[in-house]
Amino acid sequence: MISVLTTPAELAAYDTWITSHPEGSLWQSLEWKQFQESLGREVRIYAQKEGAQILASALVVIDRTSLGLATWDMPRGPLQDLGLRTKDLGLLLEKIVSDAKQDSCLCLYFSPAKLITNNQKPITSSRHEQPVATRILDLTQSEEDILKQMKPKGRYNITVAKKNGVTIEDSKDIDAFYALAKSTGERDQFGILPKRHYEAFLKNLPESFLMLARPPSTSSFFEAKLITNNQQPTTPVAQSSKLPTAPLRTGSAQSSPIAAFLGVAWNGRAYYYYGASDHAFRALMAPYALQWEAMTRCKAAGCVSYDLLGISPPDSSATHPWAGVGVFKEKFGGNVVLYPPEQQIVLRPVMQAMLRMKRRMVG
Repeated sequence: MISVLTTPAELAAYDTWITSHPEGSLWQSLEWKQFQESLGREVRIYAQKEGAQILASALVVIDRTSLGLATWDMPRGPLQDLGLRTKDLGLLLEKIVSDAKQDSCLCLYFSPAKLITNNQKPITSSRHEQPVATRILDLTQSEEDILKQMKPKGRYNITVAKKNGVTIEDSKDIDAFYALAKSTGERDQFGILPKRHYEAFLKNLPESFLMLARPPSTSSFFEAKLITNNQQPTTPVAQSSKLPTAPLRTGSAQSSPIAAFLGVAWNGRAYYYYGASDHAFRALMAPYALQWEAMTRCKAAGCVSYDLLGISPPDSSATHPWAGVGVFKEKFGGNVVLYPPEQQIVLRPVMQAMLRMKRRMVG
């Protein structure tokens, strides 16, 4: 029997299923459902069951477009039972595709952790919503061993940030994060999401967190400039002689943040989700301080892994959208994990092409 789970008892059973499944993930969780619904999207949880036992499942995020059309997305789904009863997964996909057609769905996307075979004849998606490669660090190691497995440059830059007096604080200041994100997007020429998306992420996604990095105090910062300009430092105080003075925040004696980190923990796994930084302060290595602080905090909170969430695949070109950020993440080490590319089933090809053309003309 295939149904959409709605009752508290059904959702509780699903939560047990998804948190205990080896391929269960944040994107198929009830927490992700809550977050997506806060953005105004409809979320359905489909399950193929035998009695009370779930054999296959899929969390579907439905995003409405103009003219009442929609796209359906199963991030890191669907999932099936460990017995690999592929007939159950096939039936589940057939039901979802059937419902999607009735819902004026343009296209259905799915990106399971492992390749699945089905009769729906999907094609590879051109989107980059779910990465096909990532780096995952083992947080069950000691902090010393986590540092040892990093690239030497990663360890060095963490030390640089510490010696330069970069401080890290917990925050709820999405305005500060968004200002840095806009600056980073303009600098590196990539699009960013609306501010309300980041607000919802921090407010409505359980165990999400925001950390801000600030430069050292005015006196110590001025001292660092003198050392850098007039003599060779014996310790890595900074890597540039052009260190700007951080502006003060309005109504405060505190300097504005120079880097920010928005992450989340789920079911013992930590995820680096969004990051931003002020290029003028790159010599202080604040993003490295943020990463290390997140790793140590998540480890202390009981997380067993740390997902850097997306790099360019090993065989990709330098023009891949995640090539640049992949170079940054490589310095933290970890194991490279590969996933099948996202698949799509185009249900209304003519309408999808027209909508895509309209967006290109507007954009």
